[in-house]
Amino acid sequence: MISQVVKPAQVLVLAGTHGNERNGPWLLEHWRRQPEALQRHGLEVALVLGNPAAYTANQRYLERDLNRCFSPELLADSSRNEADLQRARQLLTCHGPDAESPSVVVLDLHSTTSAMGNSVVLYGRRPADLALAAGLQAELGLPIYLHEADASQTGFLVERWPCGLVIEVGPVPQGVIQAQICRQSKLGVEAALAVLAAAQRGCLKLPDELVVHCHLVSLDLPRHPDGSPSACLHQALQHRDWRPLRAGDPVFMDHCGKEIGLSLPSDLAGESVWPVFINEAAYGEKGIALSLTRRQSWQVGAEWLPALGAIAFQLV
Repeated sequence: MISQVVKPAQVLVLAGTHGNERNGPWLLEHWRRQPEALQRHGLEVALVLGNPAAYTANQRYLERDLNRCFSPELLADSSRNEADLQRARQLLTCHGPDAESPSVVVLDLHSTTSAMGNSVVLYGRRPADLALAAGLQAELGLPIYLHEADASQTGFLVERWPCGLVIEVGPVPQGVIQAQICRQSKLGVEAALAVLAAAQRGCLKLPDELVVHCHLVSLDLPRHPDGSPSACLHQALQHRDWRPLRAGDPVFMDHCGKEIGLSLPSDLAGESVWPVFINEAAYGEKGIALSLTRRQSWQVGAEWLPALGAIAFQLV
């Protein structure tokens, strides 16, 4: 349970949650040297490198994915002391909503080898998160992936702060810094701060609707009985994130060039689904070749803006 913050709070801008994603950490250093772009909205911003040890090693993580270390049960398990889990506890102690200098909003910067463009990832349907995402979509037109109802993927960092989202940009290889990726990440952070500042002043106007891609299921590559891949991603699907698919469309190709079409359950018969994180390099270990979503247009809830305003009012 996150206690209510009464002390003036900060926005936590965090990058390098995965140590081989280099573009966000590059931006942190840029902002430390030239902080004017983040200061013009009058909000206090804490710039934090998420996983310094993994960053030094240029590895995604050391022992456990830091962005899966934030479930309350795992954080409270005193018998678990992996380096990445210890870092999760340290981040909450130093920068969480109950810290000496608390943060109530977190913007977690990530990059991906998938062609996600400049996008937003949400975990769950907290009204303040949805309001912040709606403001970003109105400002920059960013697509939104709502990751929920996936029991195999839990413990995400942003869930432990009262408000937060991931700014996800790609494609870029792991360990590589690209100017366009940095620029898109920078635009996302600056727009988010503008939305928060407008909410704090009471002048934020949200759009009438929010377009969301809601998680349905993740697909693994077809595999042989010994677990090795029996097919790879179909060439027609590579770099086609956010493009609709229908049952029967080719998604995989075996060693002989035989196409394997998309199979959908009966309740999705006749529908289009929208793939995201196609062929993300880091997800191979998780058994994910791509995730499928349902595209929906939601009416902006009456409670969204007040929820974000209540959080923004706490910001310095």
